Amino acid sequence: MTQDAGRGRGPSGAGRPPTRSRGGRGRLSRERVLAAALDLVDHEGLSALSMRRLAAELGVEAMAIYRYAPGKDALLDGLVEALYIELQEALAAEPGGGRRAGGSPDWRTELHRTARETYRISLSHPHVAPLLATRMLAVPMSRRPLAVLRDHERVLALLDAAGLDEAAVVAAFRVYNAWVLGYIFEALRAMVDNPDEPDPAFRLGLHLMPAEELPGLRAKAPALLAHGGEQGLAAGLDALLDRFAPDRPPPRKLPHRPPRKSVGGPADEPPDGPPE
Repeated sequence: MTQDAGRGRGPSGAGRPPTRSRGGRGRLSRERVLAAALDLVDHEGLSALSMRRLAAELGVEAMAIYRYAPGKDALLDGLVEALYIELQEALAAEPGGGRRAGGSPDWRTELHRTARETYRISLSHPHVAPLLATRMLAVPMSRRPLAVLRDHERVLALLDAAGLDEAAVVAAFRVYNAWVLGYIFEALRAMVDNPDEPDPAFRLGLHLMPAEELPGLRAKAPALLAHGGEQGLAAGLDALLDRFAPDRPPPRKLPHRPPRKSVGGPADEPPDGPPE
């Protein structure tokens, strides 16, 4: 998943009917406002989002939007909330299979499941995913959407279940978030300079990079374009968790699931396949 994800869609959103034409005017609600905002950003990117444009999508006056979102920052926080609600629904829809002897979910299995769903959902909303980092930098913890805080609580509870002391839980919580978000952003990073160029070197724009100053980067750029998919996410997470709780069962085979389709671009890569 690269900068190619949003190509082919002009600023007017050609090929996509306005939100209002699909669902009718209907009764305005916060859920409907956020759904329309997510749909708009999925198709046209964050730069397309404004109160005026969102109102036009919903078929209402711009002032009507302010009742549900007092400004653009509130809309951005709402987009983050929408992704975390989607995560909650995905986790609830597919209960974890790893169980301890007493019947409670295995903490490591559940952490892997949470990380995997976070990755899948983020890649299905590539224009929104960067907000998972930028809004966390701007919004104090106590003011984050409840869905975000519930995710924090879930991860902390799973680490508590590992029997770690408080200092180790806090350290592992930070490592988990850093790895999962960092891995997502690596998958979404822009790499391809010219998607229409068949030659790999020109496709990556290597001719624009000084060969004498950047020999290693130029040589390894094609390999950097590839991504480890869900297997790489799981392997890295296990390596990090082993620092805190090294005892674990044999490696698991990830469940097969068809890749999600990104609304803002092509389908996600297969779990082990490289994106373009």
